[in-house]
Amino acid sequence: MNATSESGRVVPMRLQKFLARAGVASRRGSEDLMTAGRVTVNGAVVTELGAKVDPAVDEVRVDGMSVTLADEPVYLALNKPPGVVTTMDDPHGRPTVAGLVPTSEHPGLFPVGRLDQDTTGLLLFTTDGELGHRLLHPRHKVPKTYQVTVDGRLTEPELDRLREGIQLDDGPTAPAKAVLVSAGPTSKATITIREGRKRQVRRMFSAIGHPVLSLHRVSFGPVEIDALEEGSVRPLTAEEVRDLRNATGLD
Repeated sequence: MNATSESGRVVPMRLQKFLARAGVASRRGSEDLMTAGRVTVNGAVVTELGAKVDPAVDEVRVDGMSVTLADEPVYLALNKPPGVVTTMDDPHGRPTVAGLVPTSEHPGLFPVGRLDQDTTGLLLFTTDGELGHRLLHPRHKVPKTYQVTVDGRLTEPELDRLREGIQLDDGPTAPAKAVLVSAGPTSKATITIREGRKRQVRRMFSAIGHPVLSLHRVSFGPVEIDALEEGSVRPLTAEEVRDLRNATGLD
């Protein structure tokens, strides 16, 4: 969390931390932006990594775009419907997740990772750039669990291939936790992965001969979708935020 004065106001912090908290990039990525001369403070380019800013009085810009910091970080959970694109702006005019979350109330809100257009379920949003980037970093291996419906009769030996790790076109996957729920002309399973490759779950099941018919994320780390209705948003609890921070080494 940010350091604050006795009055509760955020006190000066390192510029790269400010940029990460604002959701611009990770801490390391923010340092790269600074050394590349793309960050200005009150109109002056700042490349010194030890530089500090006071969010209450300093004007920070990246590539000419103003960067602001919310008074307190915001953490939300969305039950994403099908047919919605995980982006805050789509040049093709498709419906986006931006239309489902309160962006006007919380400038800087962004999705933590993405779900495919046809994938439903839990999608986290935050204005806390540092936590958002840590949740996606492979080093922290934050688990994500999905309910999957696939074509064809799934077998335990096939799921064993996913439990052991399976070769994809971009390399082997880490071992997954997979549980068979039902088997038949279409089969159901749950799968927990600790990676975040593009369309990873769909590619894993295709690799064992069972194309995915539907995919629904039910949890991200300690956060569960529970009874949240499709298209609805709720704030994370203080306990959920604490557990997310613990999972990424922030507390």
